[in-house]
Amino acid sequence: MSAEATNPEAHPEARPELRRRSRTRLDLRRLGRAALLGPPSRDRLPDAIGHVAEAHRAHHPDADLSILRRAYLLAETSHRGQMRKSGEPYITHPLAVTLILAELGAETTTLTASLLHDTVEDTEVTLEQVRAEFGDEVCFIVDGVTKVEKIDYGAAAEPETFRKMLVATGNDVRVMSIKLADRLHNMRTLGVMRPDKQARIAKVTRDVLIPLAERLGVQALKTELEDLVFAILHPEEYERTRALIAAHAGENDPLPAIADSVRAVLRDAGIAAEVVVRPRHFVSVHRISRTRGELRGSDFGRILVLVAENADCYGVLGELHTCFTPVVSEFKDFIAVPKFNLYQSLHTAVATPDGHVAEVIVRTRQMHRVAEAGVVALGNPYTTGEAADCDEERVDPTRPGWLSRLLDWQQSAPDPDTFWTVLRAELAQDREITVFGVDGAAATPRALTLPAGASCIDAAYAQYGEAAHGCIGARVNGRLTSLSSRLSDGDTVQPLLAHDASSGPAADWLEHATTPAARIAISSWLEAHPDDAAATTPAARAPLSVVGARGGGGNAVADLPNAHVRLAGCCTPVPPDAVAGFVVRGGAVTVHRVHCPAVAQMRAVGRTSVAVHWRATADCRVTLVAESFGRPHLLADLTEAIAREGVEVVSATVEPPVEQRVRHTYTLQLPDAAGLPALMRAMRDVPGVYDVSRA
Repeated sequence: MSAEATNPEAHPEARPELRRRSRTRLDLRRLGRAALLGPPSRDRLPDAIGHVAEAHRAHHPDADLSILRRAYLLAETSHRGQMRKSGEPYITHPLAVTLILAELGAETTTLTASLLHDTVEDTEVTLEQVRAEFGDEVCFIVDGVTKVEKIDYGAAAEPETFRKMLVATGNDVRVMSIKLADRLHNMRTLGVMRPDKQARIAKVTRDVLIPLAERLGVQALKTELEDLVFAILHPEEYERTRALIAAHAGENDPLPAIADSVRAVLRDAGIAAEVVVRPRHFVSVHRISRTRGELRGSDFGRILVLVAENADCYGVLGELHTCFTPVVSEFKDFIAVPKFNLYQSLHTAVATPDGHVAEVIVRTRQMHRVAEAGVVALGNPYTTGEAADCDEERVDPTRPGWLSRLLDWQQSAPDPDTFWTVLRAELAQDREITVFGVDGAAATPRALTLPAGASCIDAAYAQYGEAAHGCIGARVNGRLTSLSSRLSDGDTVQPLLAHDASSGPAADWLEHATTPAARIAISSWLEAHPDDAAATTPAARAPLSVVGARGGGGNAVADLPNAHVRLAGCCTPVPPDAVAGFVVRGGAVTVHRVHCPAVAQMRAVGRTSVAVHWRATADCRVTLVAESFGRPHLLADLTEAIAREGVEVVSATVEPPVEQRVRHTYTLQLPDAAGLPALMRAMRDVPGVYDVSRA
C-alpha cells in the first residue's frame, strides 16, 4: 500500500464537500491479493495523509485530527531526504503503516504513534521531544517499537528487540499492533532485497509475528502475512496455488448461487442479515488442497453471514440446518466458547440438493470487526470515550494468559539465545486450556490458562512459581494422580507440596513440562543442584527390605499346649481385634482377624480351628502399608516419624516407584496397641504420603 506525502493542510475536514462524497473503503484482503498478483502502477502515489484521515473518520467520526497533522509534520520533516531501498521517500513507510491501522479502526493515539514509530530509531528526534509534543502515552508506544542499538547488542539485537517489544506490549497492546502493521508493509515491499535476506525476514515473520497476529486476533494482517511468507519461502507451491486460483476464476462458482439461496431463506424467516462470499487466501487454499486433494468450486471460498445480535446468529444456524443438509462434523460454536484470541463465530457447513458443500461462518458485525482487527479494534483498554465505541462489555486484551506466561518466563531467560528459542516454541502452541488451581489456603480456585497438553507440573509452576520445586503429587478433579498427568480444559488441579524446603524437581520432570516457565525453572534448579538432581532421578531397582530381629506371635496365646503361635502377615491382627487360630503344617498356629478372607479358606480346606486370646500385655505387632509420591529422603522421614511414636520397625519393604508413586510396607512392634491410630496419623502427616492402611 504505497503512500505519498502531500500538503498536510488538504484534509477532508477542511472541505465539507469531500466528506460528503464518500470514497469506497479500502479492503485489506483485496489489496493484499493485488500485492501478491502484481504491483500497482507507481506513476502517482495517492494522497496518503488524506486517505489516513478519511479511513480514520470512517471508524471514529468525531476524532480530532489535529494531533495527526502535527505527527505527520514531524515525521515528514525528520525523515526528509531519507529513501527506502525501493527508491521511494521514506515517509511513505510510516504513512502506509498508519493507513493499514486506520483501515482496521485503530484510534487516534495508535495512529499518532504509528506516524512517529521510526523517528526515534532513524532520525535525530528523541523520546523526550515526542513526550513533550505528544504526551507519555504516545512516547511509551514509540519507545516500545523502537529497536535496540545493534552496536550495543550485536547478534543479540533482534531477540532483545522482540523482548523489549513484548514487555512493552504487556503494558500496552498497541505496541504490537504497530509492529505487525510495520512488518506487513515491509513484507509487501521485500522484493527489493537480496533473496537470502528475504528468506531470513520471512522466517522470523512465520515463527514469531504471524503467531502473535493470530493470538492478538488480527486476522486481516495474519492472513496477508501468511501469503507473503508463503510466496517467499515456498515459491513453487505458491505458484501452483496461484495457478489453481487463477484457473478457478474462469469456472462456474457455485458459492454465489448458494449465497443467494441463503439470503432467500433468511429473508423468508424475517432475519435481517448480510450474506457475502469470502474467497480463501492463498495459504488457506493450499492447506485445503493438501487435505482434500482435488478441489471443487465451493472449496475456494466461504459464505459469511453478518447479523445484528448474538441471538440472531443461532436463528441463522437453525434456518440453515433446517433448509439445507448440515455437515455435523463441521459445526463449531466459538460464540459460547470463544477462542483465546477473542474470536467469536458459528462455523458450520451445509450441503445443497445438487451436491455442493459450502462452509458458512455466522457472526455479528461487532464480532466481525474483532475477528478482522482483533485488539486493534478494541483500542485503548484503559480509557473510555472514542476508543470504547461499542455497546458490548469491553475485554482487556493486554494480559491474555499466553502473554502473562511469556512475560513471567522471559525474566528467567536472560540469555538471548534461550529467549529466542523458547519464544518460538511458546508461540508454536496454538491452543489453550483453562484449569482451576486449588490451594488449601485460598477460598476460591484460581483460573490458570495453560497451553493444550500441559501437565500437572505446568499447573504447579503456574500457581506457585519456584515453590513448585517441592511438588510431590497432585489431585485432579479430587483424585490423586501423578505429576506427569495431562490436563484437560476445565479440570480442577491441586498441586501437593512438600514441607521440606530442600526438596527439588526430578530430572524426568522436563519430559512432562511444556510451559517455558516450568522448563526454565526446572532446568535452573537442576543446574544449581547437580548432586541432588542425580539423587532425585528414579532408577529401576529391586525392592528395598529392612528386616529386624524379632518375630513370632507377639502377645497372642493359643489354647493348644506348646504350640508355636504366629500372627498372619495377610491381616496382621493386633489387640483388641477379634481373632481366630488355625493349625498349619508343623503344628504351628496361625492367627488371623476373623474377617480376614484367609479364615474362610482355612475352614474350606479343613484346617483345625484353635481358640486364641490376647495376653494382658498391651504391646502388639502390626503391618502397615504407606502409599506415597516419590521424593528424596522419604524413607528417612517415614522412619523418623515411626521412631517418634516409640514404635520399633521389625521389617520394611520399599517397592520401586511406578508413575512417581511408591509403596512402603512396614511390620512394626507397638508398645501399646492403643497407639496405633496415632501412629497412622503421624505417618500420614509425612509430606508425600497420601494413605496409610493396615495390610
